Amino acid sequence: MLDVRRLLLLIPDFPLTFGMKSFLKYWLPLVIWLGVIFVGSTDLMSAQHTSRFIVPFLRWLNPHISWAAIDTIHTVIRKLGHVSEYAILALVLWRALCSGAALRTKTPILFGAVLLACAVFAVIDEFHQSFVGSRTPSDRDVLLDSAGAFLGALIAVTFSQRAKQTNARSELVDARS
Repeated sequence: MLDVRRLLLLIPDFPLTFGMKSFLKYWLPLVIWLGVIFVGSTDLMSAQHTSRFIVPFLRWLNPHISWAAIDTIHTVIRKLGHVSEYAILALVLWRALCSGAALRTKTPILFGAVLLACAVFAVIDEFHQSFVGSRTPSDRDVLLDSAGAFLGALIAVTFSQRAKQTNARSELVDARS
C-alpha cells in the first residue's frame, strides 16, 4: 500500500514537517478557501446566477424598487464579494504563514508577501474567468481583490500586534510571580 505521508515528505518544505495536525489546522483552510474562490469564478457565481437570488430578495424588501436601483445594488453586492473573499484569503494566508516555526520574519515582509500572493491569485482568478463564457475578466476586479487583501492583511497585523502585546504582558506578570 502507498504510504502518503512518506510520499509527501519527499516534497520540500511540505507542512508535514510540522505534523499533519498542523497542516489540517493551518494550511487546509487556506486550500479550501482557494477552492471556494475558484468555484466562485465559475458560471455558478456569474451575475446571471446571483441575480436569481438578489433580485427577488430586493423585490421582497421593496416591491416598488426600480430596475436601475436593483442593478446598482446587485453590482455593489458583487463587488463587495470580491473585497470580502480576498480579505478572508489574506487572513487565512497570514494565519497559515505564521503557523510555521521556521517562518519568523518581520511584519512588513510578511505583509508584503501576503499582498503579493493574493494579488497573484487575483490575476490567475481573472485569467480563469476569461475561459468561462458567462464571466468577463476585469482589471478592476483585480484591484478590488487586492484592496480586499490589503484590508485583510491590515486586520491580521492588528490582531497579531495585539497578541504580541498580550503575550508580553503575560510574560511580565509570570516573571514577577
